[in-house]
Amino acid sequence: MNDASLAIDLSKVTKRFGATVALDGASFSVKRGAVHALLGENGAGKSTTVKLLSGLMQPDAGSIRVMGSDVTMKSPKDAHRAGVQTAFQEMTLVRDLTVAQNLLMSYEPAGFLGRIRKRDAQRQAAEWLDKLELSDVRPGAYIRDLSLPVRQKIEIAKAIVRGPKVLLLDEPTSALSGRDVAWLSRRIDELKASDVTFVFISHRMQEVREFCDSLTVYRNGRDVGAFDAADISDDEVIRLVIGRSMEAKYPPKVASVTSDATPAIETRNVRVDGVVSDFDLSVKPGEVHGIAALQGMGQRELFEALFGAAYIDDGEIRIDGKPVTLTSTADSLKAGVSTSFLPEDRKTEGLFLRLPGGENVSLPVIGRYARFGLIDRKREQAAIRRSLAQMEVNPRALYKPCLSFSGGNQQKIAMAKWLLTQSRVWLMFDPTRGIDVGTKHQIFVLMRAFAAAGGAVLFYSTDVPELVNVCDRVSVMYRGRNAGELSGDALTEENVMRKMLSS
Repeated sequence: MNDASLAIDLSKVTKRFGATVALDGASFSVKRGAVHALLGENGAGKSTTVKLLSGLMQPDAGSIRVMGSDVTMKSPKDAHRAGVQTAFQEMTLVRDLTVAQNLLMSYEPAGFLGRIRKRDAQRQAAEWLDKLELSDVRPGAYIRDLSLPVRQKIEIAKAIVRGPKVLLLDEPTSALSGRDVAWLSRRIDELKASDVTFVFISHRMQEVREFCDSLTVYRNGRDVGAFDAADISDDEVIRLVIGRSMEAKYPPKVASVTSDATPAIETRNVRVDGVVSDFDLSVKPGEVHGIAALQGMGQRELFEALFGAAYIDDGEIRIDGKPVTLTSTADSLKAGVSTSFLPEDRKTEGLFLRLPGGENVSLPVIGRYARFGLIDRKREQAAIRRSLAQMEVNPRALYKPCLSFSGGNQQKIAMAKWLLTQSRVWLMFDPTRGIDVGTKHQIFVLMRAFAAAGGAVLFYSTDVPELVNVCDRVSVMYRGRNAGELSGDALTEENVMRKMLSS
């Protein structure tokens, strides 16, 4: 391919972190004006490639060309000068600054002696928000007060505001609802019309089909194939991503629910924070029960209340048929029947990133390994190793900080934590956000195996096909209420979407 026709050309790039080889002679190229998908399992080298192109790190070997020119990007400013902007999955927004300050950071209008003209900055931010269909977001709102999907859209908007020639989108839809994905689609169409080139990292093949012209697959730090999107099937992509064929994307549903069994967890007329209203739910042992909802319908508040992280204003929570009062997360982890909560934002709510994976895994039940105030490290570490092995996490997670692992491996460490608690109920809040197809399958298999062993799973996902294909029943949540349940032959994507949109 002629260099003049390429926006990005990585050739035989290698990047090492100590003994770990993140990229091992990887190459990929993108035509100008194309939307190119970069696919692979978590840890395959996608995020490292994005960081190299963003100027956050430099390769140990190989070359990078942008718009036909060799570039050496030693900082994000070098990447910006080359026309490369990035919207990260793990967002770079500053929580304690306003939307306007984040949106225009380093690009604010300045006056005498470089002082920022705050009024002009507010006006510019408002104009951009209006142009990008985000006029419902106030320029003066603090990032910390915004929901995760809105923060993700601001992250994308910040990259667009800087006028990129190349826009790297790292899992841009992982926190977005269907309506928000349509918003992103309009932004991509607008920028494509201006000849902007995209690198699109996603684990959702439906979105790759919708947005992308071409794709490259990484595995174990190497490129294993580059194709026009129309020339390769989903099954072939999956085989290349995980290095083997996968007979079924979803594990079979095995009936393990006894109709007259006492519910493992249930709610009766529960109200939470003015968002959840008179919510009734019953999850039985042996069941994977789904929650389907559009963004902001109260699903998060419900899960937090069931985990003791939010107070219920009225109603009742029962575990094994007995009323319980969950005033803190410690209550949900007490002896007897406990619940485990896997939150959507693993980096701020699921893990202590600077602590080793092993310490994260044992933390909720560390008292189990203590005797006379001293921790039996040998017994603790043996238990941690078993949980990590069950989640197929590299054993070095026992002593390496969580932040040194890919997003998908961080999610598996978070799951290993709850495996160790030996809980009766799993609360899974969008656990497959931003992880690869192989890890998703592994999580689904674990959920079904947990249910088959008599556990109960309450599972929320923004991906309706996941709910339909994994769950025994699905409750549709609308404006804080249970708008109805679907099961058996009635549990279809069409029926779930219809209820979500028209309840």
